[in-house]
Amino acid sequence: MAARVLLQRRVAPLTAAVLVGTVAFYPRTAHAEAPSDRQYPRKPIYDDDFDVLALRAKAAPTTATTTAAALPTATPPSPTEEALPATTPVPAAAAPSSPFESTTTTTTVLRTRAPTPTDRLASQIRLARLFVYAQACTVEDAVNGAMARAFALEQSFTSTVASLAPARESGEKLMPGLIYVLVAGMAGSIVARNRNVLLRGAAPLALGLGAAWTVLPVTMGNVSGLVWEYEKRVPAVADAHLRTREGVERGVYMARVHADLAQRKVYEGVREAREALEGWVRKGK
Repeated sequence: MAARVLLQRRVAPLTAAVLVGTVAFYPRTAHAEAPSDRQYPRKPIYDDDFDVLALRAKAAPTTATTTAAALPTATPPSPTEEALPATTPVPAAAAPSSPFESTTTTTTVLRTRAPTPTDRLASQIRLARLFVYAQACTVEDAVNGAMARAFALEQSFTSTVASLAPARESGEKLMPGLIYVLVAGMAGSIVARNRNVLLRGAAPLALGLGAAWTVLPVTMGNVSGLVWEYEKRVPAVADAHLRTREGVERGVYMARVHADLAQRKVYEGVREAREALEGWVRKGK
């Protein structure tokens, strides 16, 4: 029992000394900076442009042939691509003659990765913003078109009303002429108040139009021209207007012809009566 206790007291310090020496003198490489290669096969949290720039700086000493073979295009890597360093052995023909030169070159290998939920959310937000922008542009164009049509209608109305007024050199005044037209229309309604409905509606209109063409000929000419422009948009109405106008003009012409014939007959009758009377007077003498 005493020997066992003595043995434990001597062996325990010896064992502790061996363990401390093993830990202290174990060969290990101490890095002053982070190692160039990744020691743990873990995916990086962020894939930004700083890693790409660092890899390009490492790949700068490579030859033009190796770079052209590794990167066929000069386009930068997309956000969904991850750049990883890789070593490519130099061919035997291009091997360095000196043993101190490096026999490997560093190139950049592009490896695609699946889009993250953040990327998908960003793409959906982009689509939503584009949709809202398109709808806003559509609404803005519709409002601008409506305002342009309203302004054009207002300008057309004002220019049309201004074109109906008589010119200054014509000497025609609207104010007394309009009063005369209203008085003529009221007189027609008074005259035909005891007649049928058709006559009571036609008499004021006929007397008013007659007075307007009499006292405001220039203004009525402008109004008739404007009405004709609107009638030409409807061919049936324009044709009916032309036929009616031709009929009225033909009736007026025939009335004038018959009036001239009647006047001639009256003149001839009066002349014959006067000649007969003069003959009787001569015979009486």
